[in-house]
Amino acid sequence: MVDSRVSPEQVGFNRPTLAGEEFAFIRQAIDMAHLSGNGHFTREAQALLEEKVGGGRALLTHSGTAALEMAVILAGIGPGDEVIMPSFTFTSTANAVVLRGGVPVFVDIRPDTLNIDEALVEGAITPRTRAICVVHYAGVAASMDAILDIAERHGLALIEDAAQALGAGWHGRPLGSFGRFAAFSFHETKNIIAGEGGALMVNDPAAVERAEIIWEKGTDRVRFQRGEVAKYTWVDVGSSYLPSEITAAFLVAQLQAAEAITAHRLEAWGRYHAALADLEAAGRLRRPVIPDGCAHNAHIYHILVSQAERRPAILGGLAARGVNAVSHYVPLHSSPAGMRFGRACGTMRQTDDLSARLIRLPLHARIDAGAQARVVAALTEVLDG
Repeated sequence: MVDSRVSPEQVGFNRPTLAGEEFAFIRQAIDMAHLSGNGHFTREAQALLEEKVGGGRALLTHSGTAALEMAVILAGIGPGDEVIMPSFTFTSTANAVVLRGGVPVFVDIRPDTLNIDEALVEGAITPRTRAICVVHYAGVAASMDAILDIAERHGLALIEDAAQALGAGWHGRPLGSFGRFAAFSFHETKNIIAGEGGALMVNDPAAVERAEIIWEKGTDRVRFQRGEVAKYTWVDVGSSYLPSEITAAFLVAQLQAAEAITAHRLEAWGRYHAALADLEAAGRLRRPVIPDGCAHNAHIYHILVSQAERRPAILGGLAARGVNAVSHYVPLHSSPAGMRFGRACGTMRQTDDLSARLIRLPLHARIDAGAQARVVAALTEVLDG
């Protein structure tokens, strides 16, 4: 597959990868004459997700953002309720809370994984706290044992923003299976893609029926389709969260090839990690840290440069050498909307420092050793400059 946005001379940051059966399945969906949501391919994709994640009920959504919004509704978040989360995350994590009138409470991150610092979570709990939302950055697990313990002791809902984490695990258990709710993304920048798309995992059996209602615009249409009611009607809040069968058909092909796609990415991740060891040993950069018990999915290969002030020049130098490397999140606690709608609990020293030094290197399932060698050579040259 060719990404038309990247010239042949460049090493593009991302290239959407076809698994092989996408067009055949889309044609099949068209031939079935059911293009709206919750048809054959939606159900097949959901079954595949339930098999891969285990235990919960999967509901496809049109985005990971939609899945987070559903999770926050199901967690009962309302005006003034607080949800603890990292500041180092995408806006959707916080927006889902703000849209219900809730307050994101930002906590600093660990310096190794860049995930929420579990040692700081309990100190952020107030009488208004209703939930904790963890983010598994780069497909590396947050410290789930400690966070589960905190959530259970304080009676808080646990939500996993697992947008980057399909196929990753924590001590042998798939990410997305720990929280009461979990959200995945299938945006084209993720490992498993559908262009746009997402899924909500409902791991609490008592919440499944309401999740289906919210998913279907606040109606009991799913129960009607199962023959449980004579007609369907409006029974709760909800919205149009379903993707089309075209999206679901594309996703089924991707999910069927998920293990192979992840294996290719892990191989590429490993090549970077080996090639950059000497630069790390020389103090020129820091490579990613994967703690014991984490089975990551090679979603991102990032480095931390020694000084934030040098990052713009390093990115510019890489671009001049045909390497499309990029930064990542601007911390939410210091963003205009973050200061308006949320609040920070404690210092954000690690978040501010690490976010300003992070660079993501090109990584996708089709990147080859030659392209990666060019990236490493360019990076070495720029750091030497």
